[in-house]
Amino acid sequence: MTPITQAEINKAAWGACDTFRGVVDPSVYKDYVLTLLFLKYVSDVWKDDYARYQAEHPDSPELVEAMMQQEAFKLPDGASFDALHKRRHEAGNGERIDKALHAIEEANGDKLRDVFQDISFNSNKLGDEEQKNDILRHLLEDFAKDALDLRPSRVGQLDIIGGAYE
Repeated sequence: MTPITQAEINKAAWGACDTFRGVVDPSVYKDYVLTLLFLKYVSDVWKDDYARYQAEHPDSPELVEAMMQQEAFKLPDGASFDALHKRRHEAGNGERIDKALHAIEEANGDKLRDVFQDISFNSNKLGDEEQKNDILRHLLEDFAKDALDLRPSRVGQLDIIGGAYE
């Protein structure tokens, strides 16, 4: 597996910004891009941990589930990046993303309390329903690219969110 650099992550995140150019003010779209980068990262970490536990305990799905509940960060069913990406062609992307973020906040208690309260992917800032759904579909596709495979085995010790924010 090829490690990823901060420059590659920044380039991919910057590319995701192109989805918003001309539609949303730059001071606003950085929040959407950084929030989705966070969701993609925690989803990839969760997926990596799940695969590792499954490989270690192939005959004990209950044990794997119990181990996942002990992880420092919890990702509820249906709230992962992959779950949202899978449904990107359906109407309601903004509402689905907002619900996923709320579920993640709830599942992680004090660690993430009110972190996403100031951002809504279902906002009219992104245009009418059809335009918003299209923009968010493109954004989900931007983050699904191989360049943004953010599993720990590729990322190492990078502070990907902080680095992209700067």
